[in-house]
Amino acid sequence: MGEAVEEISVSTTPPRPAVTPVPPIAAPPAQYHSPSLTRVPLLPTAAEDGGDHVETAITTSKTPKSLTPKIRTPRFITPIGSPLRRALHLTKLDPQDAWLPITESRNGNAYYAAFHTLCSGIGIQALILPVAFTILGWTWGLICLSLAFIWQLYTLYLLVQLHESPETGIRYCRYLQLADATLGNKLSKFLALFPILYLSGGTCVALIIIGGSTSKMFFQIVCGATCTTKTLTPVEWYLVFTSAAVILSQLPNLNSIAGVSLIGSITAVGYCTLIWVVSVAKGTLPGVSYNPLKAKTEIGQFFDVLNALGMIAFAFRGHNLILEIQSTMPSSEKHPSRVPMWRGVKFAYFVVAMCLFPLAIGGYWAYGQKIPEQGGMLTALYTFHSRDTSQFILGLTSLFVIINAVSSFQIYGMPMFDDMESKYTTRMKKPCPWWLRHLFRVMFGYGCFFVAVAIPFLGSLAGLIGGIALPVTLAYPCFMWLKIKKPEIYSPIWLLNWALGLLGMALSVILIAAGVYVILETGIHAQFFKPQ
Repeated sequence: MGEAVEEISVSTTPPRPAVTPVPPIAAPPAQYHSPSLTRVPLLPTAAEDGGDHVETAITTSKTPKSLTPKIRTPRFITPIGSPLRRALHLTKLDPQDAWLPITESRNGNAYYAAFHTLCSGIGIQALILPVAFTILGWTWGLICLSLAFIWQLYTLYLLVQLHESPETGIRYCRYLQLADATLGNKLSKFLALFPILYLSGGTCVALIIIGGSTSKMFFQIVCGATCTTKTLTPVEWYLVFTSAAVILSQLPNLNSIAGVSLIGSITAVGYCTLIWVVSVAKGTLPGVSYNPLKAKTEIGQFFDVLNALGMIAFAFRGHNLILEIQSTMPSSEKHPSRVPMWRGVKFAYFVVAMCLFPLAIGGYWAYGQKIPEQGGMLTALYTFHSRDTSQFILGLTSLFVIINAVSSFQIYGMPMFDDMESKYTTRMKKPCPWWLRHLFRVMFGYGCFFVAVAIPFLGSLAGLIGGIALPVTLAYPCFMWLKIKKPEIYSPIWLLNWALGLLGMALSVILIAAGVYVILETGIHAQFFKPQ
């Protein structure tokens, strides 16, 4: 019997295992992904299933057919590449990225980045820079403007670098996502939510005020002094501008408005150049003085200076959109999005510098202390040169301002559209239907119209608003860099970011106090529901 058993145990074909080992499943290691908005990953991590029940992991990773997003961009997920990545094993894939207007298209490039950055980085707020010079004077005005430009360009570089994390493979496609990951959920809502919402929604309100009032001015220029046609009321002009902005806002995603941003950039550069060239060409006004304006008391002088600094800070905007713009690009370990993004940003801010500095210097040289506080250079052009300047130039300048305002409305409204749709997709676990997407944008546009009619004096709060939004531009990126990159303690980069971050927060508090003081001291023409 022992021999028989021995013969049976020796076989030329060994028995086949009952279960074939399945290799572990991993997301493409060379692809960066944004953090989950729904908190439910499509692919479970190895830690969640302990390496066991692989077949269960395969089953649970599949979503129902009705919930599978239609990814419009084939480069959104690249083939498996670079085996050198060791830190990223299983990445949480979020279907909402393919459903939301900021991230549903990933075909962006350096040109698109330059268009969007330039359109969001330069605007009508740059025209009030000479007003700040009337308080600071030539020397301190130039010094503060130059330092602010360098500082905000540095923090812009930090945000571009922080967009994607090689350590975790995560892309922070929205400023609030990065703030949430670094400052914490509760602290980010308290510190970052309001400034970011204002920089999106509040800017759209200001654009309606500017676009509506400039539309009225454009009609008067085109119609002429002898025109008998009855013009629309200011509220009706606001409504006309808002309707045009709402119609254009129906473009689906951030990549689809690249052409709109290009037109907005060209018109912004156009009216900035026209205004300062005409002002300089006409020469200085009679009796111009460059002596800084001084309040009667020392405390008043101190707060006036701080309010001027707030105006300079208000001139630099767009940091709350940089991560969103960068998220429209494909990104992988071999070809990270920060390379083309920074290339586009450098070009855009070179053009921004070519507009801001001539505006501030040329405008202050031409008008000095006579420059109007409301509207700055644009109001000065119509006030002092409406008779000795060609009507064609004045009309073209107004038209450029209107087109730029409509274009800027789209890029500043996109984060708000994205936020409204994300609430729906998180709750319903499916893409937002086309009719609801259009309804969201119509509601947002006309909601901004109501606020613009109710608070038409929003431009008088430039210094205060600059102080509120300053941390988003100058302070938070420094703290985010320290939290994520963790540089060596007391190293130069560690000291630099701590110094800039703390200085930015201190300036924000002081500027807010100064803005409130100036408003209480000088007062504002708070005429609710009475746009001029």
